[in-house]
Parts: sequence; C-alpha cells; structure tokens
Amino acid sequence: MKTFVLGLTLFRIFSGPLLFLLIIFFQANFLAFSIFIIASITDYFDGKLARDYKVESSLGATLDPIADKILVLFALFAITVATKDPFIGSMSTVILAREFWVSALREHAAKNSLSHTTKVTFLAKIKTTIQFLALALFFLGFSLDNALMIFLASFTLFLALLISLKTALDYSAKVFKA
Repeated sequence: MKTFVLGLTLFRIFSGPLLFLLIIFFQANFLAFSIFIIASITDYFDGKLARDYKVESSLGATLDPIADKILVLFALFAITVATKDPFIGSMSTVILAREFWVSALREHAAKNSLSHTTKVTFLAKIKTTIQFLALALFFLGFSLDNALMIFLASFTLFLALLISLKTALDYSAKVFKA
C-alpha cells in the first residue's frame, strides 16, 4: 500500500509535464482534461490512504505539496501559452510566486522550529480546490472549444488568485509574528 500511495503522488508529478506536452504540442485537449481530473483526484486519495492505512512517510509528506505545485505550474504554463492571454499569464505568475513564497516560509519555519505557523489551513485547501477547478474548466473549455467555459475558468482562476494572496498574507503574518 505504501508504494501505491507514493505512486499516486508521483503520478501527479509526471502528469504536469505530460499535460503541457498534450496541450501545446499535440492539442490533445480532452486527453489532457482526463489526465488532469485523475491527477487532481490523487491529491485527495494519496493523503487519505496514507493516513487510513498508516503508511505515511517522510518522503510522501515532502513530495505531496511539491506534486501539487508541479501539476499547477505546468497546467498554468500550458494554459497561458495556449490562450496567449496576458491577463491569464499575469494571474499565473502571481499564483506561482505565492507558491514559491509559501514554500520559502515553510522551509524557514521548519529550520526555526516554527512549523506550527505554516500548517496547511482550511482556506489553503479551498485555494487548491478552486485552482484545480479553474484548471479543469480551462482544459474542458479547450476540449469543447467553448469560449464561455474558458471565460468561466478565467473568473474561477481569479478567485483562486485572491485566495492565494489571502493565504500568503496569513502565513506571512504567522511566521513573522512568531
């Protein structure tokens, strides 16, 4: 079971670059959408299975947030390139900057015995869910060649951006006050 759980996390890591290739070089939009949905679902199940079957590992705990970041990074890159939209590109860069910033805060907190200040919050989980929803809507919009769905995806990504900024500020305040 431990290998299976780790395999789910690794699937997310390898799905990111694959999505980019499928969207940009092959225009295999529905396949990319399908893979993204499966990869998104593994984000829930790898942690749940690890806890339920008591196969949590240090490697899994380290790779899980990195897997999410890799998946989101490549998906945002693919969407930005595919749409050629500077607004989407701008949102993507801020979202990615937030991810790097919070990772740096977590590393700082860990080195200074302040890990309690950067534990994943419920709002951060909502942020990830909304990001995944926005990305899925983009991929589905590309698959259906549906401008309305792509607009809805852009709006959802904007919501994810706002929540990203809020959580970055919350984590920053906790770390700097500690």
